[in-house]
Amino acid sequence: MEIIYYPDDSCPNNWTESVIALGNFDGVHRGHAKLLERVNSRAAERGVTAAVLTFDPHPPKVIRPDKAPALLMTTQQKITYLEQSGIHATAIVRFTGGLAQWTPEQFVTSVLVDWLHVAEVWVGSNFLFGHERKGNFSLLRSLGSIYDFRVAKIDPVRYKDFVVSSTRIRRLLSEGYVDEAGSLLGHHYCIDGEVVRGSNRGTHQGFPTANLLTDNEILPPDGVYASTVTIDGVIHAAVTNIGVRPTFEISGDRVVESHLLRFSGDLYGRHVRVAFVKRLREERLFSSSSELKNQIVVDCEEARALFEKMSL
Repeated sequence: MEIIYYPDDSCPNNWTESVIALGNFDGVHRGHAKLLERVNSRAAERGVTAAVLTFDPHPPKVIRPDKAPALLMTTQQKITYLEQSGIHATAIVRFTGGLAQWTPEQFVTSVLVDWLHVAEVWVGSNFLFGHERKGNFSLLRSLGSIYDFRVAKIDPVRYKDFVVSSTRIRRLLSEGYVDEAGSLLGHHYCIDGEVVRGSNRGTHQGFPTANLLTDNEILPPDGVYASTVTIDGVIHAAVTNIGVRPTFEISGDRVVESHLLRFSGDLYGRHVRVAFVKRLREERLFSSSSELKNQIVVDCEEARALFEKMSL
């Protein structure tokens, strides 16, 4: 994937007359996937580059940081998922307080026209842009007519009874419904990070865990989850606990620790991905470590039964 930044980089020659998807793409969910599929198709018809134009930092973090939502993905995760969708290139606007003051037309002329020289721009149905979000699809299409590029949008994507949106996915994750969130995403919700040393209590109980240090902003609620851990591209079935381990500590730090069901080896210092498949139970206080150990056995068996029905 070729990546350029505004205003640092020049637009490569092979990007001229590109077809782009414009938006934040937090989570790269089913709605985004439909938009990206359309862009890939149109770019192939034209024989040009299929690209995404997005922003970093997320604009609300600059405009109203006290009300900005936590993000579903890190920038690197977003780029990875965009590449997996078939997108050739990503243009990232370095969003600043100054840029937040731009009128919609200033954004169009400076970024879409003068920088990227776009041929087509595709957006979601609720896309807004420019100072105080005054720009909408109708205005963007009007500006496209003036500056000679086509503008189109996709209708909202529904999954069962829900319109797919990053906001709804965040709500589901905050309530522990990681399986439903995954259905709207089109992939399991995941966090990336480095395996760090923990207290080794899991090892002493016969269930060694990989403790994850992550930059992801959203963690599901405290509890035990059937999960997967990806190591060097290989997916392993696991059980992940999020919480403070109340059986051992009265006021411990919140940790993410995963026990891999069919793996042995040293993971310290390795970068892994933990994906949440289903919540098994809440985190709770046990009267003894042996009672906790018995519950972990039950958790692992429940996870194994679930994974037997799935293809990892």
